[in-house]
Amino acid sequence: MFDLLSNLIGKISFLFILHVTGAGQFPKPLSEKEEKETLEKYLGGDSDAGDKLVEHNLRLVAHIVKKYYATGADPEDLVSIGTIGLMKAIRTFCPDKSIRLSSYASRCIENEILMYFRSAKKSAKDVSINEEIDSDADGNALTLMDTMAEEDTIVEDLDIKMKRENLRRYINEVLSEREKQIINFRYGLDGKEPLAQREIAALLGISRSYVSRIEKKALLKLKKRYEA
Repeated sequence: MFDLLSNLIGKISFLFILHVTGAGQFPKPLSEKEEKETLEKYLGGDSDAGDKLVEHNLRLVAHIVKKYYATGADPEDLVSIGTIGLMKAIRTFCPDKSIRLSSYASRCIENEILMYFRSAKKSAKDVSINEEIDSDADGNALTLMDTMAEEDTIVEDLDIKMKRENLRRYINEVLSEREKQIINFRYGLDGKEPLAQREIAALLGISRSYVSRIEKKALLKLKKRYEA
């Protein structure tokens, strides 16, 4: 799904122009039943289902990007960043939670745009963080600074979740069963407390130096896989 990023960005830009001029519109949102069925297909490895989820949620990107037009940022850049946020949302969404994908995706899209503003040095000159961009439920003005502060934890949580998923995938890809066992014990990846090398050695009936060698070898494999 993520290999099609450039095509999707081009598509949303085109659809957005049509939508604004009244010449066209975005694909309609999926019904709750359709969304559930498509998510199941995507989680089962169907990349076309992932593309379908992106396309039917493109209106979220357009809606959120419009909020930031007054900042002076390039609309195409915002569309690109917002689309990346949408893709991340679909990749990390957990269907077991009592929340619709659209709600989760909206927050991810906005988080991605806010991270873009925080990381871009140029935006410090072009964007006033005290500029009003929205209002809360009581009608009070919300500035970019207010929104960034509120979303910090969500951004960090999302980043940690993605890194954790990548790590687990790399462990399964490059480590032997013994190496997986040592790394899981050593760093508590199985949900338990991390163990010292001597504790692992006693548990498995091997020497501490052997545990150390396996750990170093496994970490080197993970480092190479991560860099690749």
